[in-house]
Amino acid sequence: MKLKFTLFAAIALLGFTAKAQTFSDDFESYTVGSKLGPQSPNWTTWSNADGGTEDVTVVASDSYSGTKSIYFSSTSATGGPNDVVLPFGGVYNSGTFMFKAKFKVPSTKTAYFNFQATATIGQTWALDCYMNADQTLTMGNTGGQLFAGNYPQGSWFELKYVINLNTNQWNVFINDTLQGSFSNSVNQIASIDIYPANASASYWVDDVAYNFTPYVLPSFNAALTSLDIASGLTGQTKSAAAQIRNLGNTAITSFDINLNYNGNSQTKNVTGVSIASLATYDVTFDQNVTLANGSNNAIATISNVNGNASDGDSTDNIKTITLSPVNPAPGKIVVAEEGTGTWCQWCPRGAVFMDLMNHSYEGYFAPIAVHNSDPMTYTMYDAGMAAYLSGYPEVIVDRGAAFDPSQLEANFLNKIVNAPIAVLENGATYNATTRELKVSVTTKFNSAIAGDYKMACVLTEDSVRGTGSTWSQANAYAGGANGVMGGFELLANPVPYTKMKYDHVARIICPSFEGYANAFGASADSGTSVTHTYTYVLPTGWRTNKMHIINMLINPNGGIENASNSTIDEAVAKGYTAGMEIGTNVTGIQTLAGPDDVQIYPNPAASTATISFDLKNASAVTLAVYALDGKLIASRVYENITGANAIPMDISGFANGVYFVRLTTDHSSNTLRLIKE
Repeated sequence: MKLKFTLFAAIALLGFTAKAQTFSDDFESYTVGSKLGPQSPNWTTWSNADGGTEDVTVVASDSYSGTKSIYFSSTSATGGPNDVVLPFGGVYNSGTFMFKAKFKVPSTKTAYFNFQATATIGQTWALDCYMNADQTLTMGNTGGQLFAGNYPQGSWFELKYVINLNTNQWNVFINDTLQGSFSNSVNQIASIDIYPANASASYWVDDVAYNFTPYVLPSFNAALTSLDIASGLTGQTKSAAAQIRNLGNTAITSFDINLNYNGNSQTKNVTGVSIASLATYDVTFDQNVTLANGSNNAIATISNVNGNASDGDSTDNIKTITLSPVNPAPGKIVVAEEGTGTWCQWCPRGAVFMDLMNHSYEGYFAPIAVHNSDPMTYTMYDAGMAAYLSGYPEVIVDRGAAFDPSQLEANFLNKIVNAPIAVLENGATYNATTRELKVSVTTKFNSAIAGDYKMACVLTEDSVRGTGSTWSQANAYAGGANGVMGGFELLANPVPYTKMKYDHVARIICPSFEGYANAFGASADSGTSVTHTYTYVLPTGWRTNKMHIINMLINPNGGIENASNSTIDEAVAKGYTAGMEIGTNVTGIQTLAGPDDVQIYPNPAASTATISFDLKNASAVTLAVYALDGKLIASRVYENITGANAIPMDISGFANGVYFVRLTTDHSSNTLRLIKE
């Protein structure tokens, strides 16, 4: 199984006659050291190949009850190879479903599983459950995060779901204590897939059980299955929508729906519809909702269904959710740096979630797409990111630990509440003739500091385009086999460069990834304002009307304390302030498409690696090798090269690790990653 995230997927709800289902397994009847699938008629694997590499082994190393359990672990950044599936005996979209299991996750390790929504494995994810290394528990799917909490590490605990599929209420329990409830945009369940999702995965599973109680449809019943008002920041305006489901045998032709939140009430009259039995109908309210401070209930009520005063089941006519928007700290801006590349087939996911966050939290969020081994690579930035990333796409927020882009919102909301020690303000002047951009950033301290605080300035560009195969985006979502992903499922693999534009592209970071050291001396007092300046000469290919200036205040531990984010026009309007120059006459060298089919092999390599490429026109070629910190290790110039070439590189004297190999011609440049082992 590949970790999968789909956006705005619609589930076709199925009508069927369900029978009660009950199952439990404590693994005591199986042979230790043997694969689970061949011993059980219930368990299988993602590819339905029992006993193979995907299957899990029954162990006696730890257990909750008896002496046996199943154990999952991985040393791969992409997870696996275990990928075990337990079908639930049907596809359930009404009635009550309960699932529970015992888990044990060692300290600093992780665990993962997901619920599938359809009988066909890999078609639709109902829910992803992450047990993270920091003991946080997060759950979500296509609509983003649905639940966040904590779980105990180093000891056995029970995780249980009690799901009312009629009213779309998913209740989460740990050791029989309710942790919270949520409505699920994919209110359907068919199986569980247990998959060690990353190199930190290590966990035991025991005492797995589920039961399903079907719902008998009355003659006439309308139910409110969801109320959707996106959470966010206090004062933000959000749209409100609800979903009505016909849980009776009679078609629904009209109804009224009322929404009450924070003392404001609105009613929408819906007529002229025909909602068949078990079908759903989505309603968007006419008035948006302004998120109020604190925790407040939003209550939707359905009434006057087909002109009747009541229906066959009044218990499902009301849906209540609690909105607890986050109060952003004044002046705080969160920086998200994404590792991506046109070669990365899963990186469309990063682009989609970065764009969603930028749209949802404009003014509070600073997105930066740091490209790797493609025409938009800025080597210094890419090298700095390498120390944080274990795979692509991944994101770091304020220079914290890396995570999947689908978890961006949760990480953002955790950071935006942190009161910054200083607020940053951009200013600029720009000469369109010389293309000289002078940037000023004024740091105003809210509290005293001491130590090596640094400053760095990033220029990003939106809607970046190029020509040639290296600008085409690899796309695992093509054709929809891996779900919906913001429209990428409708595009080819790779997406042709003619259909691609890249946003938030990091053009340059100055003076370095780590930042300008001791930017404020040994200390600075509260109330102090300090201005630093940078001077750039922008290449002619960079469009200033599509660019942002992001300045970052970096603390002695390498974390980003706060940032500023503005367009060049906004900074120019604010005005330039003279200050201490820490980046003078910086030319942002970002080249266009490189030679065709540039490759390094073998990779990893022990003593010799070969770089191959094809040049259509004669050119001088510079081959340079850089360490992760951007230090030049070796370089050589080849004159008047053309056609197909294969240049061997002696790396026997290099220390084991990751390097960047940069191939530069008269008109282009390509950077590739090389692993020496």
